[in-house]
Amino acid sequence: MSIELVPTELRARFQFAERHHACGILASDFPVEWQDILACLSRFWLKRSWIIVGGGGRSNIPQQLDGVLRKKGWHEKRFDIKIVVDGQEYPTPTHKIDNVKNRVGLEVEWNNKTEFYDRDLNNFRLLHELKVLSVGVILTRVSELQTLFDQLGIGGKYGASTTHWDKLIPKVDGNGAGGCPLLLVGITERCYRENE
Repeated sequence: MSIELVPTELRARFQFAERHHACGILASDFPVEWQDILACLSRFWLKRSWIIVGGGGRSNIPQQLDGVLRKKGWHEKRFDIKIVVDGQEYPTPTHKIDNVKNRVGLEVEWNNKTEFYDRDLNNFRLLHELKVLSVGVILTRVSELQTLFDQLGIGGKYGASTTHWDKLIPKVDGNGAGGCPLLLVGITERCYRENE
């Protein structure tokens, strides 16, 4: 496993998993994007004020992560795909990917419906098969954060049916992304800052 390519201090704060040597591909073929991802994670802290604030739209957590990447040239992207059969075009639209740079896509799934994982993985699979995307990254929360949410009195905002690690892994292991190399990153309680 090339998870060892992730700096020790990040492995102490986040949970990591990969499929199809994603870390090795990122580090060797996409070193700029790899360093962007590592820098984004290094700067990220899960602030209490971000967790307890009201919902609606994208919360502060994905906004902060996306914001760091945007400053490094990442952008939201929808791919315009058409299949042509005997001159007849068949549009095959994809969903937008939160963050794309070069041939790397990164989705932030903090507190969505778990169907968003299916959408993300299918997007990664299709784009990889079309040789448009080399690596997909999903940044989400670990399931154990529910205990923290319950202690803060906001556990109802983060239910078992929303996006978290234990919902993601079975979809990944069920080959949801096909052969697309994947880096999975889980935000753990070791990223939490009580006084911020």
